Amino acid sequence: MTPSESRGIDRREFVKAAVAIGGMSALSACLGRFGDGAESIPTGTDDPTSLPDRQHAWNGALPSDDHGNHVLASHHVLLYADYAGDGTPTADERETVESALQSLERAFEWSNEGLLFTVGYSPRYFDRFDESLPDSVDLPEPAALTSFEDPDLDTNDVVVHLASDSGAALLEAEEALKGHSDTANGVEMDAHLGDVLDLPDEFPGRRTGFVGGGLPAENSDVSGIPDEADVPEESPLYMGFKSGFDKNQATEEDVTISEGPFAGATTQHVSRIRLRLDDWYVEQDQDERVAEMFCPAHADEGTVEGVGENLGDDSGAGDCAETVREDARSAGRVGHAQKTARARRDGRPIILRRDFDSTDKGEAGLHFLAVQEGISDFVATKTSMAGEDLTDTPTIRQRVNNGIQEYTFVKRRGNFLLPPRTHRALPTPRPE
Repeated sequence: MTPSESRGIDRREFVKAAVAIGGMSALSACLGRFGDGAESIPTGTDDPTSLPDRQHAWNGALPSDDHGNHVLASHHVLLYADYAGDGTPTADERETVESALQSLERAFEWSNEGLLFTVGYSPRYFDRFDESLPDSVDLPEPAALTSFEDPDLDTNDVVVHLASDSGAALLEAEEALKGHSDTANGVEMDAHLGDVLDLPDEFPGRRTGFVGGGLPAENSDVSGIPDEADVPEESPLYMGFKSGFDKNQATEEDVTISEGPFAGATTQHVSRIRLRLDDWYVEQDQDERVAEMFCPAHADEGTVEGVGENLGDDSGAGDCAETVREDARSAGRVGHAQKTARARRDGRPIILRRDFDSTDKGEAGLHFLAVQEGISDFVATKTSMAGEDLTDTPTIRQRVNNGIQEYTFVKRRGNFLLPPRTHRALPTPRPE
């Protein structure tokens, strides 16, 4: 996309399109349209010890809304890569990876205005070693998690998640990691991940997305969003409601592995979900959408206004969870949030969601990204969310009147370990 081709396109829509396309041409177009001085990206630090040892410690670097909910960065890239060598990684290769990652941390401030990132490793990556992962790490191979899904399984060795409010920062970081650029944000790269990993340029190895008020509405001209749909301008996600309420999320402390050689780590699950929202927006009215997204009581009582900003820091799903079977019988439907809220520990959710919408493949989608202490916590949450235990009520089917499952289709699943920063560079299963 050239500057002349982008004339008349909203800035945010243009940046989203540039991130989705990727590559040096998209980066050049971004810089060409807005100019080198139009966007000041804060630089990072020369002191790695000043950064949190937990890779998933993002909350302290993210802004909060008026209710104290953490606000995710607007633009995201997922890179699914494979180790390019034979056998097991060498000490020199680990040094290369760590140098590349520290170069990014010098180039970009650890924040939504600069760059946040994680590097995760799959079960297949660890299979190449003679030793196995310790019992303190719950990281099984990915699998279908309901009787009505048949996803492709992501078994790449590595996934890199890049996030920023700046599309230019994302593109610069990606190109520098791949070795296509010797600098990032004006800072020289000491090494490149592309020297050790096979990094992708296209889907499914490269996936992109966005989250935030206005972005879904601006990018609704894709398969899965009907022409008649009126995606609310203020909605951060395609389905028209706010998510990520603080009291409906696990804390970063809750999802951190506390024992063993990977203390300070977490596990990450990433699903690619296709959205088909014709019936959601054409056949359902707002009250019906509230009932299926939250719970029937919220619809009956008018609890949710607009996209749900009035809910503050709590969707109220915890209270609805106690009435899920009663609602199945009396209302003939159950809500997505009330089902999910059944998976709790000490009254608190057990996963921390950091998901975002997508137009990959020209389809409306969601990259459901969650971190949790162990993958079994995600499985427990997904089992509650699926609501297959409720289908003994005649009106509740696997995909009908059962939350939002009529509109969501899981296409891919993957499981990864996010080691602490001290072990993030091609770790062994038993690091010292």
